[in-house]
Order: sequence, then C-alpha cells, then structure tokens
Amino acid sequence: MTTVIEQDSGLTLRHVSKRFNDDAAPPVLDRIDLSITSGEFVSIVGASGCGKSTLLRLVAGLDGNHEGEIEFDGKRIVTTDLSRGIVFQDHRLFPWLDVEQNVAVALRNAPLSKAAKARAVAEHIELVGLTGYERHYPHQLSGGMAQRVAIARGLVNRPRLLLLDEPFGALDALTRSRLQVELQRIWERERITMVLVTHDVEEAVLLSDRIVVMQARPGRIGEVIDVSLPRPRKVGHREVARLRDDIVDTFFTEAA
Repeated sequence: MTTVIEQDSGLTLRHVSKRFNDDAAPPVLDRIDLSITSGEFVSIVGASGCGKSTLLRLVAGLDGNHEGEIEFDGKRIVTTDLSRGIVFQDHRLFPWLDVEQNVAVALRNAPLSKAAKARAVAEHIELVGLTGYERHYPHQLSGGMAQRVAIARGLVNRPRLLLLDEPFGALDALTRSRLQVELQRIWERERITMVLVTHDVEEAVLLSDRIVVMQARPGRIGEVIDVSLPRPRKVGHREVARLRDDIVDTFFTEAA
C-alpha cells in the first residue's frame, strides 16, 4: 500500500545522533539511519527511554540541536513547517476556544482567504467525524473526541507528513480501538506520510506498513519489520497477534 510520488519525496534521516546536556554522556539517539517513502505509514516502537519521542521532535523541527541530517521532500529540516503536522498524547486544545476555533488556530499563518480557511476547518471536522460539535468546548468533549479535534488540527494545513506521538496513550481501550480504526480510514483517504510513536505493539501492527523497533541506551534502530498483512486489520486476528508476539519476543531477547 506504499505510494511513491517522487524520487526525492519522503523523509530521510542520516547518521542522526542526539545528546542532552553533557557531551560526555551516552547519546539518547545514536546514528539513526532511516528512509520513509511518501504515503507510507511507519510506527516506531521500543521500551521507555529509547528515544522515540525525541526522534519525533527532531523530525518535527522542534529541536535542531542534533548531529546528522534530517530531510523531508529533499530539503533539510531546521525548524517547524506547515508541511509537517504533529499530534501529541495530550490533545493540547485551548479550553477557551470551541472545536471550530481550535482547529482554525492551525491556519493562522496559512496563505488562505477567510472563506478558504472556513471550508478547510469544516472539511476536517467532518473528516474526524465531529460535524455537529463545532460549538462545543473541550470540557464538553470526551477524551476520544478531544483527540479527534487534535487530529483535525494536525491535518487542516494539508501537511505532507503527520507525526503522532502516542496520540491514544491516555485513552481507554474501547476508545483507543475506535480511534485506531478512524486513523486507518483517514490515512487510506488522505494517503499522506504518517509516523506514529507508540508503546502498543499491536497498534503498530494494525496501522503500519513498516515497524521500526528501537533499542535503548543508546537509542538505535534494532530492526525494521515489513507488515504485509492485508487491510483492514482487526484486533485479535491471528496474523496480527502472531506478528505482535514476534515483535514483543524481540524486546525480551534484547533485554536478556
């Protein structure tokens, strides 16, 4: 299901390393090399402390203090950009703004007319299934609905890359399962590049074209696994469970 758009499109990391504070301390990330094709869905999994979220922040352009090069669409990433959206575990909605206004915040600097911005906001609220809730405030929404708003806000600029940092980590199991299905639907419709950081290996199997398994101390790529299972995938399906168990076994093997 990988879509190749251009020779130089997609995300490329070359020899990326990252240290915090003390240059003599072991790196948080050590010589990361990774290429992600445009339109691909890639998940990054690994134990706590392996640098998954740090890596995502570097790709987002939120931290430019690193070694190595990170390029998107053939251009080096040096700061944040409208071509790259990000969704965090905490939805980070503004409590004094309603759903429509929270989504519209992301378009503040977009070169669009007022009417075009209004259309884009309405389209993306519909995309995440929240039509009719435009005037609701965050305190009037469930956790899952708030995360839908955050996803709409991440997508409303029509980014070519969406970064997801444990977006469902704080949700109950049923809501999480529903949003996994929604995210699959959105990805299949939009076909933008998505990179998901998650602790949930089964979630990674359900959603991904490939899974990057990180090792900790220092953070390195241990293995990249192709997921060739047909879509849509369902929780509890035999092949999903088998691949999940295989990946979990690699964690135990490395720990041992």
